[in-house]
Amino acid sequence: MEKLTYTNDVTLEEAIRLLDKNGNGFLPVVDTDNILIGIITDGDLRRAILNKSFEVESLINRNPVVASCLTPHKQVKQQLRKLHRRHMPLVDENKRLIEVVILDDFEVEPKPNWVVIMAGGLGSRLGNLTKDTPKPMLEVGGKPILQGIVEHFRSQGFHKFIFCVNYKSHVIENYFGDGKKFGIEVIYTKEEKKLGTAGALGLIDFDLKFPFFVVNGDVLATIDYDDFLNYHIVSKADATMCVKRYQHEVPYACVEFNDENSLLSLKEKPKYSYHINTGMYVLNPEIVEWIPKKCYYDMPTLFEDLVLHGMKKLKVFNTDEYWLDIGKPEDYEKGKSDLELHVKANG
Repeated sequence: MEKLTYTNDVTLEEAIRLLDKNGNGFLPVVDTDNILIGIITDGDLRRAILNKSFEVESLINRNPVVASCLTPHKQVKQQLRKLHRRHMPLVDENKRLIEVVILDDFEVEPKPNWVVIMAGGLGSRLGNLTKDTPKPMLEVGGKPILQGIVEHFRSQGFHKFIFCVNYKSHVIENYFGDGKKFGIEVIYTKEEKKLGTAGALGLIDFDLKFPFFVVNGDVLATIDYDDFLNYHIVSKADATMCVKRYQHEVPYACVEFNDENSLLSLKEKPKYSYHINTGMYVLNPEIVEWIPKKCYYDMPTLFEDLVLHGMKKLKVFNTDEYWLDIGKPEDYEKGKSDLELHVKANG
């Protein structure tokens, strides 16, 4: 989106030209340090013309509603609906303009970030379900899990994909081809031996210029990937792991006692809460240099090593969106059931 940098010599013609170029009736106004001064809308321009006031200063609304750049887009859009507005500037802690969220922006601008999907798992815990079909190609809602992941990313502007394949890779390659029929670009890397979720990144034979996603190909999720990426960038992280709160209830009474076997307490069906790794990450390109070549190396180990060396800024992105790892037959059945309930609830 174009923005107007306000100086003493800025002209009305320039403001109108930028407002017209945006094509959405909205123009942010910033100073030379990108600090948000205010906004100009089509309505402001019409009122200025009617009042015969042609100074740029008179057009600027200096008290617009804004939100923090760390606010999830989903939450920003909910606020816009309540306010009956279409645009929301997002600013950092210093009031610098980071981006503008548009409520009815149906045309999602293509993003340059690659999405690496780990689609080479054997799925051995799923038994006969994966005898002839790689796990990412199991169907949920009438389409393969992998297709659902791709479509969710694509709906948010991500269209460049790398599929890391191994087990029955021909099934995936025959289905997706070069990706054109799905409106995406697909590149394949094939593991001759198991390299793990991080080791497989070493097979990418071109330079990644922007932060990129690494996600498991057997996960059902409604994550806002745009928010995830934005959080990673705004946090100036080198690597970000997506986590989710997980609660586990022990189905029995838990007994605590001391070294002398004297009873101390008894807790009936206690609940424990953790944050779990969802198998979704955003990495800066230089992180790939930390990954050993041609040997098994997974993403949790990568993060553990980065923590150990303490040389990189690591962050976590906490989501409360739907997430399900398809690891066992009962998970697969739950995924299909959850989708059916979602379809019924949304008509």
